[in-house]
Amino acid sequence: MRAADMDALLFMSEREFTYFAGFQSNFWQSPTRPWFLILPAKGKPIAVIPSIGKNALSISWIDDVRIWTSPNPEDEGISLLSDTLKGLSKRHGRVGVPMGSETHLRMPANDVAKLKSALGHVDMVDATAILRTLRMVKSDWEIAKHKYICGLVSDAYENFGNIAKSGMSEREILAAHRLDVLSRGADSVPYIVATAAQDGTDDAIRFPNDRPLVDGDVLFIDTGAEIDGYYCDFDRNFAFGWASDATKRAYDLAYRATDAGIAAVRPGVRACDVWQAMVDVLASGGATGGGVGRMGHGVGLHNTEWPSLMAADQTILQEGMILAIEPGYDFAPGKMMLHEENVVVRADKAELITRRAPHNIPIL
Repeated sequence: MRAADMDALLFMSEREFTYFAGFQSNFWQSPTRPWFLILPAKGKPIAVIPSIGKNALSISWIDDVRIWTSPNPEDEGISLLSDTLKGLSKRHGRVGVPMGSETHLRMPANDVAKLKSALGHVDMVDATAILRTLRMVKSDWEIAKHKYICGLVSDAYENFGNIAKSGMSEREILAAHRLDVLSRGADSVPYIVATAAQDGTDDAIRFPNDRPLVDGDVLFIDTGAEIDGYYCDFDRNFAFGWASDATKRAYDLAYRATDAGIAAVRPGVRACDVWQAMVDVLASGGATGGGVGRMGHGVGLHNTEWPSLMAADQTILQEGMILAIEPGYDFAPGKMMLHEENVVVRADKAELITRRAPHNIPIL
């Protein structure tokens, strides 16, 4: 903050409360009441929150908690927030707020305008770089959380043949897998995709349908589960009954591209360098990257975070980052193949924290 001439940082989203206050709650599911956390350049953080959260926040390390009665659509904490910010030291007259990619304010646009007006000569400036730098590099404690959830979901994937059978629908398989992951100790499974099509999946993001799977279908399943707010994000592919030669070749090529991506990860290389390593392997098999825009990303308090493994991302990898290595491509019209593993950037190489997928596509 000193280097950026900021008097304070202001956060409003769930993940920043988790990161800076050590506080979690399902109350974030409600859009009614905003929460605000101020990190002054000097002194401890200040929480400005609706009165309903006072007792819950008392379990955190935040001891300066200021409340208002909410809901109050006419003044949803804006007066209290602006008075608190104006009461801080005004050496620079600048309050940092995340404004860049992969951030959001979690407050109505009208309230943003009210806050800017109430602050007067105190400017709101972009603090994305500070937040991004902190969040991308994980502590040993954070890495342990990621390892735990990756191991748990790896166990569930290895059990997948016991819960997924021909004749079940995508929806039934997804529900059974989610229950398996939860039964193993995950807090939640907020992101999960299960899509299947004959001889290759056709989509990596749509909702599941009720069509019964038959022999020759290839199922793609992607799981973003979390423990204490920290995520895993990796996928697996399964064939039912049999797999065509085209599917086997596509699986092998994506698998080798994943290996190349993992091997390229080390401190000092750029995100685009890891992307290029995967592109080179795909190109050697006559393929190009698919239309998803990137082939991996950071993982943290969201299942997708900075950086993006793509041609334009010049982010330099640092020890302690956690990455999803995720090459994918279209191997036939309407057919795609994706692989994904999670790694930690270590001093000289990547540490795999998911259990590596089978070298050959599993046939159920």
